[in-house]
Amino acid sequence: MEHSKDIQHRNVLPSSVQPHNGYFIIKEVYENGAAAEYFENQLEYALEAKVRIIVIEPSKLANETSKWLALGNWLHRISVLAGASCVVIGAVFPERDYVYLPLGFLGSILAGVYSISWQLDPCCGYQVERDRKQLQKLPLRSLSSSKPVVLVRNSTTKKSIVLGTVTVTSMTFCAWRWYHRYLV
Repeated sequence: MEHSKDIQHRNVLPSSVQPHNGYFIIKEVYENGAAAEYFENQLEYALEAKVRIIVIEPSKLANETSKWLALGNWLHRISVLAGASCVVIGAVFPERDYVYLPLGFLGSILAGVYSISWQLDPCCGYQVERDRKQLQKLPLRSLSSSKPVVLVRNSTTKKSIVLGTVTVTSMTFCAWRWYHRYLV
């Protein structure tokens, strides 16, 4: 099985697009009717290889990837903000459980969706590079696309720890407040 996967990658990824110096460039070259699938396979290969920087030229794939990452980042941020707001509002205004309990619930649900849909996705370890100074350091002069999307690999350890800590804290806080308000 592993042998067939290696053969498949060799067929999909010619030596001209192999990772080089930590970069992987997905060129916008349309040689046949299966170009979109070819680009997706290249992206999947680069993500699995954990290449440090991925440059995506094909505009459709670049847009889809950047939107996917933006949605994951949004879910993460809203989850953390809702959970933290739950704890702060609940500590400052303990009688307003109609505010902080839904925030805690929302944060927990979004953390669950993020954990299931994004945290296990290899794309989660990347962020879209938007800093012009950093982009100028990259070898982007030979690209055919005027607006490629550049993904930079980042550690997700801090992000996971923050999300887990805030989620557990807000859930515990809500359960504790609920218990003292309605069950005691």
